Amino acid sequence: MAAHDDAARIAAMYDDFGRRWAHGTSPLYEDWSVGIGADPELPARLAALPGRLQQPILIYASARWAGAPLVPFTQWRPWLEENWDRVLDIAHRRATQTNEPNRCATFLPQLSRIEGPVALLEVGAAAGLCLLPDRYGYTYDAPGGVRGIEPDDGDSPVRLECRVDDDASVPQRMPRVAWRRGIDLSPIDVRDPEAIDWLATLIWPGPDHDRRVARLRTAAAVAASDPPEIIRGDLLETVTDAAAAAPADATLVVFHSAVMLYLDVAGRARFARIMAGLGRAIGRNVVWLSNETARTYPEVDAQLPPGLDSAQRFVQTRDGVPIALAGQHGAVYETAPFRA
Repeated sequence: MAAHDDAARIAAMYDDFGRRWAHGTSPLYEDWSVGIGADPELPARLAALPGRLQQPILIYASARWAGAPLVPFTQWRPWLEENWDRVLDIAHRRATQTNEPNRCATFLPQLSRIEGPVALLEVGAAAGLCLLPDRYGYTYDAPGGVRGIEPDDGDSPVRLECRVDDDASVPQRMPRVAWRRGIDLSPIDVRDPEAIDWLATLIWPGPDHDRRVARLRTAAAVAASDPPEIIRGDLLETVTDAAAAAPADATLVVFHSAVMLYLDVAGRARFARIMAGLGRAIGRNVVWLSNETARTYPEVDAQLPPGLDSAQRFVQTRDGVPIALAGQHGAVYETAPFRA
């Protein structure tokens, strides 16, 4: 009975990923996911794997790394059957570490409002591309027109684009970043071409995502000129000591995107407790910015407007209070549901 329940859970997870997250943005991943969800065998096979290896994005990226054809599920299914062991071997050796620099466009509205220097600490940082918000250029499509913002030292080769629903969300200045550091279980060396190739493979196939690959590689080149420090470690065990190392004259901002789904319920609750007491623990002001999906924290869900549609969007919170919906890849920032 437990095995049947696990298979049903996996089938529902893949079907939800296809219909809720890949729909309208990656037709191929939608087709693969819905196909796996309805398959009589694959959900049970996936359910027998460790939880980390059950993730759709990791399985799909591993298949593509192994040379999978980008064909409909009915044609891809036989290839997967034949190459199952090779795909799992890759998945065992790799990790889901999507590092989308465009997510900086959804953090900048908050970062730009912090007075004085800021110290950035990202948990789940991968290669640290989201630790460089002040090194990218931005175009915000706002109700009052298109507005741009560039780094203080000149135009950036990286252009991040975001549609906002309120002119007040458009940043008026760059944050003054005095310190930056990341935490990750498996830090990625941004100077390693194969590591960047893997990050590119994690990007979903589809016309909406082609520009993401080019943007990733350009951002990696910018980061490689002066890479941020990424600490190897468990975020639950590492975040307090890392935060304590930030300069005392800067406002510390701890932030993350799509990281909490990799923790179990107890781990998420523990992280929230750490963040709630972090300022007291290290004796300084701390801002906690989070881009995570709905249903990550019950305390956040309880504050959401009834009937809120958060498909393909993160709920952005500041110190545990929801303030915006942020597109999963940074292209949208909406505050209307939370404006009084």
